Amino acid sequence: MKKRAAIFIPVILLFIAAGYYAFSSFSLFSDEENNNPGVLSGKSENIELTFWRNYGTKLENEAYKELIAAFESSHPGITIKMNAIPYGDYELRLRTEIAAGSPPDIMSIDSPNLALYANSGALLSIDKEMKEEGEIEDIPFSTLEGMKFEDEIYLSPIAESGVALFYNIDLFKKAGLPLPSDDPASPMTWDEVVEMAKKINDPGNEIFGIDPAQGFSDGESPSYFKTPLLWQFGADVLSPDGKTASGYLNSKNAVQALQFYQDLYHRYKVASVDLPPDPFITGHLGMTVLGSWMLGEIERNNPDFKLGEDFGVAPLPKGNYQVTPNGGWALGISAKSDHPEEAWKFIRYMTSFEGSKKYVDITGDMPARFSVSKAFPELTAYPKNIFVQQALKYSKNRPVSPAYPVISDALKELFEEIGIGGKDVKASADKAVAKINSGLDDINDKE
Repeated sequence: MKKRAAIFIPVILLFIAAGYYAFSSFSLFSDEENNNPGVLSGKSENIELTFWRNYGTKLENEAYKELIAAFESSHPGITIKMNAIPYGDYELRLRTEIAAGSPPDIMSIDSPNLALYANSGALLSIDKEMKEEGEIEDIPFSTLEGMKFEDEIYLSPIAESGVALFYNIDLFKKAGLPLPSDDPASPMTWDEVVEMAKKINDPGNEIFGIDPAQGFSDGESPSYFKTPLLWQFGADVLSPDGKTASGYLNSKNAVQALQFYQDLYHRYKVASVDLPPDPFITGHLGMTVLGSWMLGEIERNNPDFKLGEDFGVAPLPKGNYQVTPNGGWALGISAKSDHPEEAWKFIRYMTSFEGSKKYVDITGDMPARFSVSKAFPELTAYPKNIFVQQALKYSKNRPVSPAYPVISDALKELFEEIGIGGKDVKASADKAVAKINSGLDDINDKE
């Protein structure tokens, strides 16, 4: 991740040099008045579309393979060549290919990065297609808003995401603690979580109270899992107009949230930078914040570690406010694709009721469509109802900004400095603000 910020500005310059902004007016439809025949007149015969996505969980990979096979079967003239790239390398490789002028036809984009690609002209707007054929009334408002840049839709979602507090039942019983409430509207406070974590904590036996936000990983995980803590304390990363981080990421509320996070590691010592392998499943971790997709992964990979017997799920803890993250990977079309009509057919199928239902059935992820939710009664029952209700009532999008890669990297470094390094919280926040503002200024200078 640290290399990403370093290449971000050169990549943007390459975007401009390559003439990507010219594609902002490109249309899927022919424009006879301007002597632009478009590509809709082409036949869908012997067409190969390249499709890039991040290499996710085993269940996600299975789902994509089955969906592609189903699409190719019903569209014999179109072949999908999928390239699944490791999560930590995906964004850098995609931006490099875009800057070099050889992007894939179809891209899987993590929704907070949308503004970067749309602003640079690397993505086609699918606003008209989504409104005519995408059944957008079937998509929750908060999810659809994450697919937009400057009020136009650029991406179509296949699934939603969410996080919750997973807890080890055996460790709770050994500590004499009651199990947390499973009511999505009644989460524990972080103060309550700290007190529970203290009673579970036994570092001498490598047992730790909590992993509050997925440790210190690479990629987008740090921002996805840690930004909600800022929101819960009444802080934010950027101003509402997206022009500055000053007075927001280093505000009084932000510093309070960051200090609380640091205290988990350095004051209360209920969280640890170095955890044993698979600590939650092996009984070395009392509580951890995990994504909705982990329900299926645990069931598949650790069938002896059973929900309701060995672990439970509770709503994400709250601070002054109850807020959870949303957004996830969605599909868009490259502005340089020679086959945007066929690319749209693929996206339309993948994100339709049929495609989304098959994806959710395989992965266990949360649907991005109301109709798909209704097709799975278990989504109204524990524990999946927790993720669904949080997404509908308490979720928030990460900042929408063309400078998001810089923002994401600055947040990663900020939490590493205060969590791993134990550095002064306010000074670290000011440093992150300066980095983000510099990225924002550079984007504004290029527009």
